[in-house]
Amino acid sequence: MIESPFSEFENNIKRRDLLPMWIKVFCWIFMLFGVLAIVSLILGFMGSKADLAFYGFSTNEPLSLSGLLIISIGILKGYTAFSLWFEKDNAIEIGRIDAIFGIALCVISMIVMPILNEGISVTFRLELALLIPFLIKLDKIKEDWNSAS
Repeated sequence: MIESPFSEFENNIKRRDLLPMWIKVFCWIFMLFGVLAIVSLILGFMGSKADLAFYGFSTNEPLSLSGLLIISIGILKGYTAFSLWFEKDNAIEIGRIDAIFGIALCVISMIVMPILNEGISVTFRLELALLIPFLIKLDKIKEDWNSAS
């Protein structure tokens, strides 16, 4: 059988093609979110306030502990989205860290914070409905991602 001179290009799959459409959409949303997180941090240093909220944490003080946590989440999500969209080698590992960190923060805001603040009450964070499938999908495509170029 004669091998085509282009066969090395025909078998290569783009890493981005391994991502389902819903992750691709969220990549763009979170890249924007990452930029806005950096803008919020800059505004905080300039003395401005910004309404920040994510994973059940909220504040209007960017330089407070909650504000810095939310801004850090935004920057991590932005970096994760950038890494996935631009097919970086470490994107799956960063995505897994992002998902695990997000799940942990959701659990804290759902269970721990209400108990500390109000007594026993539990709320459900809808973010978990996407974080868990995101983590599962990253685990499923990890080998193909690492072998693709």
